[in-house]
Amino acid sequence: MSELILTERPRPGVLLIRLNRADALNALNVELVEELHTVLADVRHDSETRAIVLTGNGRAFCAGIDLRGYGTPPGAAAGEGRPQAGMRVQQHIASLVEAFRGARPPVVAAINGAAAGGGMALALMADVRIMADTAALHASFINRGQSSCDIGVSWLLPRMIGFSRAAEILLTGRPVDAAECERVGIVSSVEPVERLLGAALDTAENIARNSPFGVWMTKEVMWSNLEVPSLRAAIDLENRTQILAAMTKDHREAVYSFLEKRPPVYRNA
Repeated sequence: MSELILTERPRPGVLLIRLNRADALNALNVELVEELHTVLADVRHDSETRAIVLTGNGRAFCAGIDLRGYGTPPGAAAGEGRPQAGMRVQQHIASLVEAFRGARPPVVAAINGAAAGGGMALALMADVRIMADTAALHASFINRGQSSCDIGVSWLLPRMIGFSRAAEILLTGRPVDAAECERVGIVSSVEPVERLLGAALDTAENIARNSPFGVWMTKEVMWSNLEVPSLRAAIDLENRTQILAAMTKDHREAVYSFLEKRPPVYRNA
């Protein structure tokens, strides 16, 4: 692996992922996206990694797809037509949505600077977003002659802030600053840039202190219940999940540690 993606473990149970193309504002090319896929696949079923923080090196979070050239995704065949080659690139990037959703550890995006186009999509894929006060989101697809409905944005954003607000943002492609992102509910908090990473790591560490199964099921059920057709279906899924969680040894440890006034020791059992 090159150094386009940097990883470290700064807190117990927390994996920090840094996009590391600062000279290109962390724009997405095939190598960076492929490495991100690899990291997410490695932690998809990893019970030792309890939470992930995603951020960018340099002054941008991610400037979106690299307009100087994305590159050729794995599996491309010689002689492919333009639609086939284009779809391969599109699916290579868009499959990050399911990769983030499918990873057991919740993802906290520390949006340190501009997040444009695919970079905005990357931020929206996270489970929790914390934003630097100097950062902004840009649905810049439409400013480049394309649709703003890309990489899951048209599904994610309206569910966060409602259809009308999302439509105005996606149809204009205007920048959405940190204050507005917090006001309308795109991000959970805004921090001074020098405190951003610490705040994101604190949030991830607070998540990581909880039982692995409880965190896994909370993330999975929340995402699933965005798609179920009724309240009854959502409650049925909650009921079954809660009984599963109640049968774990970690649940008993949580109860005993509370009664004994000591920190719990979870074993993912």
